Amino acid sequence: MDERLKYAPCGYVSITHEGIVTDVNQTFLDLMGYAAEELLHKHLESIMSTANKLIFHSYFYPQINLNGRVEELFISLKDKQKQTVPFILNGRRFEDDGVEVIDCVLVQMKKRIDYEQELRTAKKQIEDAYRQKEQALAKLEQIHKEIERKQSELMEMNAMLVELSVTDKLTGLKNRRYFQEKLDEQLHRYHESGQAFSLVIIDIDHFKQVNDTWGHQMGDEVLEKLAKTLTIHARSEDTAARLGGEEFVLILPHTDAAQSSKIAERLRIAVIETVWPIGSITVSSGIATVNPDDSGASLLKKADEALYASKENGRNRVTHIEDVKR
Repeated sequence: MDERLKYAPCGYVSITHEGIVTDVNQTFLDLMGYAAEELLHKHLESIMSTANKLIFHSYFYPQINLNGRVEELFISLKDKQKQTVPFILNGRRFEDDGVEVIDCVLVQMKKRIDYEQELRTAKKQIEDAYRQKEQALAKLEQIHKEIERKQSELMEMNAMLVELSVTDKLTGLKNRRYFQEKLDEQLHRYHESGQAFSLVIIDIDHFKQVNDTWGHQMGDEVLEKLAKTLTIHARSEDTAARLGGEEFVLILPHTDAAQSSKIAERLRIAVIETVWPIGSITVSSGIATVNPDDSGASLLKKADEALYASKENGRNRVTHIEDVKR
């Protein structure tokens, strides 16, 4: 492989018509953490998730076979650590000494919005090119419509997959993965601006008794109803998520210790006043407000300690970690 191609500022992978990797540059290997022998002579789909294999089969192969090229395909590949890395892929088919080869250039995408912006820019460039080539307008318009349709289908599928990946199936709230991302974002804003925020862990009191007495189906209904209660009473800027089991969490931006305690107390009362299918439900809450030494893990631990204090002091109460340490 040419030295410049080997260290080009983007990934390069060459595959056969069947998808077997025949060549790969060092840039792609470094980016994904693989050694060359781990990819060469392996199927490119071996580093794809099931969803991305579907995208590859429903879009990449038909376009290569029909037009000999693929432009701006958004696809995610798994690195050596099994982490998902998003790429924009451009591919071209040609014959080398009678053997069909497909060259693929992969540009890593950092943010989905960057991808969408690049698609809009590419679309405008294509439209400008169409106006400059009036003699090929009819054929190019047909190709353009097909690309737009496929891109729209791809973006819809990606949006659906992203939403599913961050949503708790039972309650419809955001899941722990989404919560962790938002907590990291909030910490970053805090260290930049100094604007306080608080974290509330909410736990259903005696939830095991609900399952033991009424069954797990009723327990699931209680979890769903509590999720709706949190959604109704949380502020628009708050993030409500399910940590797991009967534990829920709220991220409260621009909220100090006193304010967060009032918000948690209002939620506690709202739960008491809610009509439950099994009589009454109460919750205990633990709160921590960020300080300069906090990481996501330490803030979560302090909120959990405050929750434990609420449980130890009789449940159905709100405790801020500052009250525990006095």
